[in-house]
Amino acid sequence: MPQEFKRQYKEILEQYTLRQTEHNLYEGQNFSRQLIQKNISPEEVISIHKASLEEIIPNLSADVSHSFDLLIEVMIRYGLALKEHQTLIKKQENFKMEMELASNVQQTLLKTKIPNMIGLDIGMISVPAQEMNGDYAYFLNDETSVGVAVADVIGKGIPAALCMSMIKYGMDSLTGAKTDPVVVLDVINRIVEKSVSDSMFISMFYGTYNTTRSEFTYASAGHEPPLFYCAKSERFTELQAKGLLLGVVPNVKYEQHSVVFDKEDFVVMMTDGVTECRSKAGFIEQQTVMDIIESVRDESAQAMVEYVYKKLEELQDFEQRDDFTLVIFKKV
Repeated sequence: MPQEFKRQYKEILEQYTLRQTEHNLYEGQNFSRQLIQKNISPEEVISIHKASLEEIIPNLSADVSHSFDLLIEVMIRYGLALKEHQTLIKKQENFKMEMELASNVQQTLLKTKIPNMIGLDIGMISVPAQEMNGDYAYFLNDETSVGVAVADVIGKGIPAALCMSMIKYGMDSLTGAKTDPVVVLDVINRIVEKSVSDSMFISMFYGTYNTTRSEFTYASAGHEPPLFYCAKSERFTELQAKGLLLGVVPNVKYEQHSVVFDKEDFVVMMTDGVTECRSKAGFIEQQTVMDIIESVRDESAQAMVEYVYKKLEELQDFEQRDDFTLVIFKKV
């Protein structure tokens, strides 16, 4: 510590031992700011305090004087730990800033617009569990057809976000909404298999709805099966379609199926953040999810997805453990 600092500290300490006023304490606080700016370590401060005190009080007890030696040793380790802690906090702050920036970039790059289609009501909600979203929903449409991709990366964070950029790249390369779902999945699978790490896998559902025929055609790459609700029978059925996850092997044969909608029928497409919601008592049963959806079947598709998210959030005690994505196609 420079001699000037030693002199200043001794004066402050001497004034405090004589008067012990609030002004003396205030001077000490101001002086501490200078110590921080000059990066003076805690043990150096204690050392100068001891030397100053011995000059101010010549007959200072030896036991008191020796106690400062112990305190210096304690502060050496404390000072090192404090610096390490501050470094970690700084790194954490920088990482948080980078994640926020990456999240904003992801939202901009992967943003998709819900199309307006005659005779079809569409609702969509996608809420990440953390900063980065490992789920993705993408729409393609023309005058009479609308296609939707719902994808989920097995993983989280920036690697998952980068995988999603591959999905968007592949979807942007398609010619239009009339492309068969099996063709869409084949194109995306080839891109993912070539471009994404072997440790990253993506499940994806793709369906296309033709407003002229009221027909929904779909295929799946290891994704959660959607729920089809028949308004006439008031029953849900799963739309099953076999197919490997994206990125496992380059050549995969996917199954394609179709279902025809009557008025007020709807299909619910989702990620496992919906089907694997957990409360304190355990996993929320599928029947509970279906009951929640059916309770708002007369609402608009957007009101339905928002209500389902809100109710499942309540059942989980507002502790979202996974990315949550829900899309509804409803014939009106």
